[in-house]
Amino acid sequence: MAKTVSQDAISTILANPSPDSSSDIPEIIVQVLDLKLTGNRYTFNASDGKMKVRAIFPSNMSSEIISGSIQNKGLVRILDYTLNDIPNKSEKYLIVTKCEVVSPALEMEIKAEVKTEESDIVLKKPKLENEINNEVKTEGAVIILKPKQEMVSKSAAQIVHEQRENMAPSSRMAMTRRVHPLVSLNPYQGNWTIKVRLTSKGNMRTYKNARGEGCVFNVELTDEDGTQIQATMFNEAARKFYEKFQLGKVYYISKGTLKVANKQYKTVKNDYEMTLNENSVVEEAVNEETFIPETKFNFVPIDQLGPYVNGRELVDIIGVVQNVTSVSNIKRKTDNENIPKRDMTVADETKKTVVVSLWNELANNVGQELFDIADKSPIVAIKSLKVGDFQGVSLSTLGKSTVLINPDIPEAKKLRSWYDSEGKGSSMASIGLGLSPSSKTGARSMYTDRVSLSNITGNPSLGDDKPAFFSIKAFISLIRPEQAMWYRACKTCNKKVTEAVGSGYWCEGCQKNDEECSLRYIMVSKISDASGEAWVSTFNEEAEKIVGCSADELDKLKSKEGDLIAYQQKLKEATWVPHLLRVCVTQNEYNNEKRQRITVKAVAPINFAEETRFLLEDIKKIRNSQ
Repeated sequence: MAKTVSQDAISTILANPSPDSSSDIPEIIVQVLDLKLTGNRYTFNASDGKMKVRAIFPSNMSSEIISGSIQNKGLVRILDYTLNDIPNKSEKYLIVTKCEVVSPALEMEIKAEVKTEESDIVLKKPKLENEINNEVKTEGAVIILKPKQEMVSKSAAQIVHEQRENMAPSSRMAMTRRVHPLVSLNPYQGNWTIKVRLTSKGNMRTYKNARGEGCVFNVELTDEDGTQIQATMFNEAARKFYEKFQLGKVYYISKGTLKVANKQYKTVKNDYEMTLNENSVVEEAVNEETFIPETKFNFVPIDQLGPYVNGRELVDIIGVVQNVTSVSNIKRKTDNENIPKRDMTVADETKKTVVVSLWNELANNVGQELFDIADKSPIVAIKSLKVGDFQGVSLSTLGKSTVLINPDIPEAKKLRSWYDSEGKGSSMASIGLGLSPSSKTGARSMYTDRVSLSNITGNPSLGDDKPAFFSIKAFISLIRPEQAMWYRACKTCNKKVTEAVGSGYWCEGCQKNDEECSLRYIMVSKISDASGEAWVSTFNEEAEKIVGCSADELDKLKSKEGDLIAYQQKLKEATWVPHLLRVCVTQNEYNNEKRQRITVKAVAPINFAEETRFLLEDIKKIRNSQ
């Protein structure tokens, strides 16, 4: 096969800007010229030797460009496309939605005059096709083809009409409109129809702003190629489509609008996000579920969660359930509403565990199901989790989170095989407890933003706009033994309890009376390093690592009659021990004066090998800067 372009390929594209289906597209081979990265996608000039048109590759082809399969001056066969107008210009923009590589880079750009020097085989084919077309038009159109075409056309029209009468609306939509792949959509397009599976559905939320009150919810949609997009509905549209959209079902959607996605809040990999209004059309596609991919996951191993702590990016995880707690109610400060919450601990092949908090309906529905089968160690795959810094690293579900129990996916089968053969008997450690300084396991939490104490205390406005997080290496220099170091806490929700009338303890959060409570640290201590010192607040899990025992155990030492020596000795043993600390800096107002508050969020022991590497890197940087 000759390595050349299709004759008049660009003219063919311009004459048919939106083909009804890929089967209607003739062979179109073009040369890729001026290939370059523009934003998140690769653009190029599609050339047939005579004409050129600006074009863009789909995002799923980026890997082939990076690997070198698609090269500048190479040839590609266009299998599906859409031609769009560029606003305020007379130019067209070719969006290639499907293509395949024909040839790597040629020695030179193909020109019109070069084609005349090529072999007769290349020239004869288009020439013969033109001759045949001319013959059909001039000689055979009336006598042979025209009556036959009328007869076939009429018969086809009757068949289509009869079929459409018996079809569901979604099927008629599929026949009368071309389905566009998500990768081809952009804000400048006119009418389009997409066929997508609903892979994530958020809860209906209410909001209040200067324009009044309203409601909103989001969904994530996935098409046949695996491309995803987030769609948002407000007010009337939200109320209209909330019940209609059902997780896992397939829909035809049209009459929506697109805009550039806000990178801070987007949860899928797409440059655009969709908005559906009350005039948008959403119709369920009947008996077509198998043609659209299921929920698409991008799993992050548990030991790699460190860099995501307190970030905006959401994560997906898969793990084996180790244990599930009973449901509890957390009172929301804004409106005092009780929100159901349930915690579960999951582990994966990295032999690390993490606590996942299920909220709202997930706590009551999926959470209860997991609670009932927790002894069987089910596999869970969870999409769209927020990574927090509670206990070093923790995960929380959102309104759009999806939880699948024992999903039928390769990753789940692999994890089950590992757990049954090896993992069940392995020793697991919490990712928060084992917060490693190594950059491979989330070193960012302890090393990449390492500062000295003077950097924090020397900047009084630090943490004014939003909490600031840093890592420090410091010694615990003083723990005052006379301070109130703990509080009485509910054993279910850890909130403060008060002594009940008669006996026991009353928990306002759980609205119940318990005979017993637990003690939880709320400790203030002084930390020091070579640059200075500062007072920090430390709560239960972190304080236990510093003191070396629980608050209940320390209380027993303190309660011994006439013997405070053991209690004071325990606190003394905790001082002048070096730690790696992850701290949060905020501003608190006291007597109309703003003051810094430093809270310890994570504690890790010194890994001297890693610390040595860090110091050597520091020395190297200092030498290079001189």
